[in-house]
Amino acid sequence: MKTILRILLTAIAVVVLASFLPGVEIQGYTSAILVAVVLGLLRITVKPLLIFFTLPATIVTLGLFLLVINAVIILLADYFVSGFTVSGFWIALLFSVLLSIFQSVLYSFLNEGKQK
Repeated sequence: MKTILRILLTAIAVVVLASFLPGVEIQGYTSAILVAVVLGLLRITVKPLLIFFTLPATIVTLGLFLLVINAVIILLADYFVSGFTVSGFWIALLFSVLLSIFQSVLYSFLNEGKQK
């Protein structure tokens, strides 16, 4: 149940961010849910491999290269989901940073209800 709720919250975050970021477009709510699922799968499978192979660059940049990896994950989601488009790398970087902030705020509501 918590996984489905996280997917829905991520889909809401994608729709909200796509509504005001100029280079991000989403065609509908089903595409947003599909983007949330694909992002979750890419974060589970591809992101650890990218982190492992780019570990020297991540160490040299003191972890800032992880932002680049997140942007690559967004661009991969753009490639796999037909109703989701991101116009370039810098927009994907901004989208990934804003999505992470937005998700942390939304997910904090889930953890807040758990502690009561």
